[in-house]
Amino acid sequence: MQGLLTRVSTCFAGGVFGALIGSLGAWMAGQYGWTAAMGVAIAPQWEGAWLYPRLVVGGLWGLLFLPSTLSNSLFWRGLVLSLVPTLVQLLVVFPLDPRGGVWGLGFGGWTPVYVLLVNALWGWTTASWVMAVTGGQERYHRLR
Repeated sequence: MQGLLTRVSTCFAGGVFGALIGSLGAWMAGQYGWTAAMGVAIAPQWEGAWLYPRLVVGGLWGLLFLPSTLSNSLFWRGLVLSLVPTLVQLLVVFPLDPRGGVWGLGFGGWTPVYVLLVNALWGWTTASWVMAVTGGQERYHRLR
């Protein structure tokens, strides 16, 4: 039981930290005009109402890191797992927003690339957290 609680809390905390870093990247992209330069109409304001849900949902997405069946590579593990929230954002969340549409193309043609990059940042940061806290891949496998 202790091993399971350790894994769950590590993955959730990693997901929250990943969401914080991904949110910082998304905010910076908007603040510095990078999204506008891409033709993407997304420029969030750094405020609790925007940040808090992202942190909670990022923590829940972090639970994707519980199974350790994917590649040992930090880069690939984070990238592959970041595709899940990316697809949910592009195919479920954005279509529910009248401005977004499927793939979020209502926000601009490069929106899917922007979402992929922000979520990749989340994935890499979360994977880094899990690896750092567990002392590397070998120890993480032993916690299963």
